[in-house]
This record gives sequence, structure tokens and C-alpha cells, in this order.
Amino acid sequence: MKAILALADGRYFSGCSFGAPGEVNGEVVFNTSMAGYQEILTDPSYRGEIVTMTYPQIGNYGINAEDVESRQPFLSAFVVKEACPFPSNWRSEQSLDHYLKAQGIVGIEGIDTRALVKHIRDHGAQVGVVSSLDLDPESLIEKARKAPGLVGRDLVREVSCPQAYAWNQGVWQRETGYPDLSRHKRPLKIVAYDFGIKHNILRSLTHAGCHVTVVPATTSAAEVMQMAPDGVFLSNGPGDPEPIHYAQDAIGQLLGKIPLFGICLGHQLLAIALGGKTYKLKFGHRGGNQPVLDKASGRVEITAQNHGFAVDPASLGPEIEISHINLNDQTVEGISHKKYPAFSVQYHPEASPGPHDAHYLFERFIRKIKEHKKSL
Repeated sequence: MKAILALADGRYFSGCSFGAPGEVNGEVVFNTSMAGYQEILTDPSYRGEIVTMTYPQIGNYGINAEDVESRQPFLSAFVVKEACPFPSNWRSEQSLDHYLKAQGIVGIEGIDTRALVKHIRDHGAQVGVVSSLDLDPESLIEKARKAPGLVGRDLVREVSCPQAYAWNQGVWQRETGYPDLSRHKRPLKIVAYDFGIKHNILRSLTHAGCHVTVVPATTSAAEVMQMAPDGVFLSNGPGDPEPIHYAQDAIGQLLGKIPLFGICLGHQLLAIALGGKTYKLKFGHRGGNQPVLDKASGRVEITAQNHGFAVDPASLGPEIEISHINLNDQTVEGISHKKYPAFSVQYHPEASPGPHDAHYLFERFIRKIKEHKKSL
């Protein structure tokens, strides 16, 4: 079945439909990871986006129930050069095509993904439409021009959990899978804001000895403090941080009272709560190979990233230290407050998918919590 991807600037690409048939719109972005497509599909940070994979063959090791990063896929559509119809892996349970059909996710394959990615790099990420129903390019281009972009939209409410819950699953082990840590002693109580949180972040926190309670994005600071946590985690999530006023207000009220650690959107929201500003990147950072400099140690980390917005360094006050920078474009990759126990990074130390270079940040969070408890 034929399908078309059309961009708002008039460029379009013809290919074949796979996954679920249909028509969807979203901002067209690309991810440079060679593996980890299942974790990418289920990362809530992709809400409102049509994700293009730069690696030419996707789906060759199949799909399994253990590797999902949230309760469902949240992206708008999936774009690949070639979708492998016959996966081969001992953990595979179904093909990529079957999974997308079951989840209602529209896919398109057979297009020149190199040309698409080069176009995005030259002209910037923009709204597009993928359709296997309407095959008129001019009609789809017009629909793309009328569809909403990401700027100014609150996508967090669309992916956050409806109510609080406890997380007791640890990191994956080859012999046993994910261990149940509900009976294990975990002395530190963490409240994790769900702005679109990934499961492996929660697993990393429990593995570090934390009893984790996940709360909806709209939870107030007063409600969090009533839970008497030792620390608060600010999660990743989709879209523009500027309209997420309820989270910015809560973070501002928690500052100085309790240790805070933010990742990705949580990093941007912390910066805004501290008086900073954010801006939209031309085509964002999405992949598992972004080099980041830890300014304190001089160590370079290879990191996994997924974001289209960044913190404006000129907007940060003197009490904020820029702790990490991206070596490709010098964008802000981490901040730390000089007085309060609060820090954040733009990238993903939980490594799903991606390298493990930055996993030490979870231990840093634990140290800050213990230091804060001693100071009380």
C-alpha cells in the first residue's frame, strides 16, 4: 500500500505503508541511533513527533515486552528506509510491523531517509503529514501547513500518569529479567514527577536504593512535601517547556527545601524555575552518540539525547553554574545551583537506548540527598 510523507515547506516523499494505516501529523525529526528503536517508539518525549530513523534497516531484532519504556508508544508516526519483516533474535516476540499495527501507529518505509534528514538539517524540523489514505501531495502539504507545531503546546498533560503509584522494579538481569524490589530495604524516599518519564530512569533510581513514588505532572509542591521525600526527581517529557507553568511553579516552591535532580525536560523546567529561558533548536539532538563535556572533571561523555529545545545560557543568573556543554554545538547540557542542592542534565544517563557513560549522575543525586540530610 502506498503512503506519502509531506512537509509544510512543500517537499514530499513517496513510500509504502507499514504498521497501522491512517493519516497523522506531527513535527518531523530524526534519530541517529543504530539500535534501540523499541525504546524510541515508547519514549513519551516523542509525543507530537514523526520520528525518522537514519539507520537504514530497522526491526531486524524484533520487539519484546521487556524493552518498552512506557505504557504505550506516544509518537505520531515512524519513518524508516527499510522495515525488516523477518526479525532474528532470541528475545524477539513479534515483528516491528505487527507491533505498530497492534498499537495503532502509522509507519512509512521505502523513502530516501538520507535526503529527508539532509533536508531537515538544512531547513529545520517542521510539521509534516504521513498518510496512506490521502495520496495527493498538494493536499497533504496544505494539511501540514495548517497543523499545529510544538511551540506553545502543553504535551505533558497527554503523557503523564493519571494518579500516583509506587515503582518497585529494578534494572534488567539476563538470567532473571527485571527483579521485584518491593521487599528490599531502600532507605531513601524519592518523589518522581512524571512529565513523560521513562521506565529505565525509575529502574536506575530503585537500583540506587531509592523507594520511588511517581506522581502526576500537575502535583503541587505542597502535596509533594506532605509525602516527606528525601529528594525529588524531575523527569523527561515532550515538547516546549515554556507553557508548563504548573511544573515551573512547583519546582520554584521546592527549590532550597529538598534536593532536586532533573533530566531533559526536567532540566529545562528547572532552568526556567531559576529564572532562565529556553529556545527551539533548528533540528534538535536525538541519538545515542552526542559528546558532552563535564566541565568539573574535564571528562567527555558519549550520551543519549532526545530534545528539540535548549536552555539559553545568557538567561542564567550568577547563582547558576553551567556544568556540562555539548561539544558539537556548545549548547547547555547541564546546570547546577551554587547554593541549593539542585542540578540537572539535558541528556539521558539511564541509557535506554545509549551508552552508560553518564550513569554516575544517579549516584551524584544520592550523595546530594545524604549531604542535605546531614545538614538538617
